[in-house]
Amino acid sequence: MKLRFLGKNSTPGDSPTLYATDRDSYVVQGWKVYAHDLLTQLEVPVGHTAVEVPPELFEHLTKDGYPSGKVRRFEAPIMLVTEQGTCVVQGPAMTDAEALGQMRMPDYETCIEVAKSSITALLEENSGPDHQR
Repeated sequence: MKLRFLGKNSTPGDSPTLYATDRDSYVVQGWKVYAHDLLTQLEVPVGHTAVEVPPELFEHLTKDGYPSGKVRRFEAPIMLVTEQGTCVVQGPAMTDAEALGQMRMPDYETCIEVAKSSITALLEENSGPDHQR
């Protein structure tokens, strides 16, 4: 899998990052979710994991041709929003060795792969009852 860097939201020691792939998906690199109160709110299937990222990370979608990266709908793959305003995003754990070799990831971070359509749907306004949870 080939990755194309879209952007990152960095502070010293932290680096949530967003990549586009050559398989019509995005790779979301973020902080591993360790907090018990968050983990108890999630049902993470085998082979999946969850990462925590600031919602501003998705603003980098503009580099993939979207007019805005503002998240307008907080639903799957965003599983919850923390009290600090960060998003917990869930998806298949990244295992592709070629992709992982292209990334720089500290021990306290991990990454997931999510279909482009799942992420870009979050940028759309609710258009009626069909989009409500």
